[in-house]
Amino acid sequence: MFTPHSIKHCRACGAEVRYETPADDSRDRATCTVCGTIHYENPLNVVGTLPVWEDRVLLCRRNIEPRRGLWTLPAGFMELGESTAEGAVRETVEEAGAHIELLGLYTLLNVVSVGQVHLFYRARLLDTDFAPGPESIEAQLFGEEDVPWGEIAFRTTKRTLELFFADRRAGSFGFHAIDIA
Repeated sequence: MFTPHSIKHCRACGAEVRYETPADDSRDRATCTVCGTIHYENPLNVVGTLPVWEDRVLLCRRNIEPRRGLWTLPAGFMELGESTAEGAVRETVEEAGAHIELLGLYTLLNVVSVGQVHLFYRARLLDTDFAPGPESIEAQLFGEEDVPWGEIAFRTTKRTLELFFADRRAGSFGFHAIDIA
């Protein structure tokens, strides 16, 4: 089970927190030793797209850590004030400069070991006029046989790509919810 215990000080008053189980709870929580505020730690949402042009998918080569230099789908952390779909579109524009139309939520991947949930939408590229943003070295279209499988940055990206190509061969795209160990 993922238990980061990363909160050291109260966001309300700045005092030290202690991890303890509140009376009406079943888990340790960061609890302020002065004002009693309870701080909850929840998973982070990573949102992105699987952009497609004809029979090829758009991948970005990462220009930032972790996994700098490896390939991934355009994705990143969801921001407050946006829906998962809005975040996925924003990340696609930021990382690939791509214009897309969302086709629906495709994969939901629980990565419990790092406290994240990854959500990828299938997307149709509206044109091939894309350019990488500062977080990407390059953005490129790949057919299934050309995907740099040994250079994929994250298991969630690899699994989403594998599912996409398998669904495409089967002629039907479903929704996939998966736990990544």
